[in-house]
This record gives sequence, structure tokens and C-alpha cells, in this order.
Amino acid sequence: MINLSLSTGVFPNAFKHAIVEPLLKKSNLDPSVFQNYRPISKLPFISKILEKVVAEQLSEFLDKRSIYDTFQSGFRKHHSTETALLKVSSDILMSADSGRHTVLVLLDLSSAFDTVDHQILLDRLRDLIGLSGSVLHWFSSYLSGRNFSVMANHKMSQSADLLCGVPQGSVLGPVLFLLYMIPLGKIIQDFSDVSYHLFADDIQLYCSFKPSETHKLDSLMNCLMQIKQWLCKNSLQLNSEKTETLVVAPDDAIPGIKQHLGSLCQDVKPSLRNLGVIFDKDMSLEQHSKQLIRNCFFQLRNISKLRKMVSYEDLELLIHAFVSTRLDYCNSLFSCMNKKELSRLQLIQNSAARILTRTKRRDHISPILKALHWLPVAYRYQYKILVLTFRALHSQAPPYVCDLIAPYRPSRALRSADQNLLMVPRTRFRTRGDRSFQAVAPKLWNELPLLLRSLDSVNSFKSQLKTFYFCK
Repeated sequence: MINLSLSTGVFPNAFKHAIVEPLLKKSNLDPSVFQNYRPISKLPFISKILEKVVAEQLSEFLDKRSIYDTFQSGFRKHHSTETALLKVSSDILMSADSGRHTVLVLLDLSSAFDTVDHQILLDRLRDLIGLSGSVLHWFSSYLSGRNFSVMANHKMSQSADLLCGVPQGSVLGPVLFLLYMIPLGKIIQDFSDVSYHLFADDIQLYCSFKPSETHKLDSLMNCLMQIKQWLCKNSLQLNSEKTETLVVAPDDAIPGIKQHLGSLCQDVKPSLRNLGVIFDKDMSLEQHSKQLIRNCFFQLRNISKLRKMVSYEDLELLIHAFVSTRLDYCNSLFSCMNKKELSRLQLIQNSAARILTRTKRRDHISPILKALHWLPVAYRYQYKILVLTFRALHSQAPPYVCDLIAPYRPSRALRSADQNLLMVPRTRFRTRGDRSFQAVAPKLWNELPLLLRSLDSVNSFKSQLKTFYFCK
């Protein structure tokens, strides 16, 4: 069936009907307000098998020809929100270290996946990607003739046609959306003073400049205008209410910078949530730490009420699901935090360990963590940075992460030439450049034993690295 579909260039009509179930985004929201619901689209299981076959072939084709936008991190192998934020935060910190200010703008699109124009997408597949013949016809068949019904309170609505958008809940939908967005990156690249990063439909623009170069913000504003025009032409809408701006600069410089931001001036905030991590004007992640602590202790209080009702194994699963995952999310950025914030985060892990093992508060925590085989918070983020560094050195990380590190090459013949060391960039400030991935990763890497630096398997490296930290 799959081979017949691919050879004829026809996607079966039986696979095109979706059942949409509206679910409340949060339990405490008003169920009478439609905006509080998230539509969950369900497609036939067999259709996803067919899509997966096509998606694997298409992704291989795109990777070989380097068609994806380099700074697009959504739905791509080896890419994640963490690698995206690591790149942006490292750029901002290194700019601050050299005395430059940065303006970061987050743009949000309204229902971007649902408003994709089918004809524009097909033209893009033909002209930009190079698809033709039965392959292009298959994608045309895939997009056309789709419909959906809404299921609520065990009742089904009549079906309605889907005339635009990539299929929600599909395997191919995210890939097609990334291809639809490719021209946007090329537009931004025309502005040399503006850097950017994309994660699916989340757009980050940032412009770094010396105090005497505020005129570069004109380039940022012109870039934003071009983006709005492109979005309008491509049936995408910018949600201006969710546009946020962060100025990373000393307090006395911020008022002057805001004067050059035009309509963005009203969107400037002291901190903002960027892909789940709260950035502040000092890039210290202090606000993120406070929010993380509140969330984790809230979860721990609820879990502690259950420890007499569940087994040890289930209790451990609950702690990992609701606490450890929060502590580990994008924790490679924790190098931005000071020792005080890291010690406060360590209290979360300590409390989780005591709840699980039912030990007293006065009992020494280090043996407990070691018995549980839990690395302390500080070692956990260093572990994450080093694994990502290893992947970057072995071409298993995004190119923009690989570009942040470079092998150490002495100017003359030295014994250190074959030690697999990395070059440590020169920085000026401990609270700026020293905390960037670009500086932290080489320092941590060079402190590892040669045996660890010489490994060629990521699984062996992760295993031996964890053992190394437990023995410290």
C-alpha cells in the first residue's frame, strides 16, 4: 500500500479525515471560553506510518543538500530548545563581555501551522527544494481534500473541509512548516547587524552594538518591518500582543536605548520567558531560578503527601517526572547562575532525596545522593555541557554549536598538541563572558583526563563521565 501510494503520487483519501478533541490548556481555566482550549487532532494510525516513511526520505534529502535554515532548531535531529538557547545566550554574554549592549526581540505567530497556504507551500517545494513529478504530485494529494470533525462530550460534529494549514497531529506537518519558513531566514540574513534564531514558529531577533552604535537598532527595526511584510504575504500573522523585548545593558543605558526602539519600546520588559527559560537583563537567570524553585517545591509538597500510598519505585518515578525533569531542562544554561542560586537549586534535589529515602534533615546528604546515583545540581549542568561538547566535536550537534568551540593548536610543536584540548577564548568579566558556553565548555573539557577526551563513543563517554564526577 505504501509503495503504491508513492509510485502513483496519491495519498489515500481515507487517511485525510481528522477527529479534533478540544482539551482545556489548564484545569483552572474557564471552560466556557473557547480560547482556553487546545485542539488535539487525531489521524488514522496507518496514515502516520506512511508519513513516517516519506518524512525519513525527505529529511535525508534535505540534510544532504543542507536545505534547512542553519538557525532553525525545531523538529530536527540533534537540535533542541536547549541548543537554541545555548547559542543565543552565549552570543549575548560574549557581546556583553566586549562592552556591547544587546536588544533581544521575541516574536510569536498566531496559529501559524493552521494558516499555511497550500499553493505557496507547493511552489516552495518545487522551486526551493527541487521536488517534481510524482513526488510533488504526492505532496499535492497529501495536502488537498482534507477534512475534520469535532468530538466533544461523546458527540461528533459534521465534517468540515480544511483549505489551509499543515495537518495537525501529523508526522510530515512540522517538516513542511520548516520548509515553508525557509525564505524568512534569508530575509533576516540581509541585515548584517541582526542575528536570529528560529524554533518552529518562535522567532528570536537580537542586535548587539557598542554604546556609540545605537544607529544599528535602525537595522533591527527595518528587519522587523520586512518580517511583518513577508508574514503578511505568506498568510501568517504576527501576534503583536505577545511580542516581547529585552534590553541586556546596564540600568543607566536602558532609557537611551528604548528611545531608538520605536513601537518596540512599549514591549520592553525586565525579564521574559524564552522557550521555557526566563532571561533577565543581566543574563543571570535569577528570575528563572526563583520560578523553578517555586514550581519544584510545590510538586515536592504534593508528592510527599503520597509517599505512604505508593511504592518506593513509583515514588521515584514521580520525583523524576515532576521534579528532576524541571531541574534538568536546559540546565546547560545554569553556568550563568551564581553559587547562591545553584545552592538554592541543590536544596530542591536534597529535599527530593530525603522524601524518597525518608531520611532526616540532619543526616548528611552527600552519601544519600551517591547511593541514589544522583549527581549534584552543579555537576549535572557540567555533565550536560560536556556531553554536548563531545557531540559537537564528533559532528553530532548543530553546526552553530560546533562553531562555538575550536581545537587548541599551539603555534609551535608542543606535547599539548595531541592532548585533544580546546581553545579557551579570552574574556574580561567573570559574570559575562566567563559564563558563556563558548568559555565554559573548553575550560571544563580541558580539565578532563586525557582518557575521557580520547573516547569516540558518546555512550562510553557519558558513562565514564558520570563515574568521573562521582569519584571527585
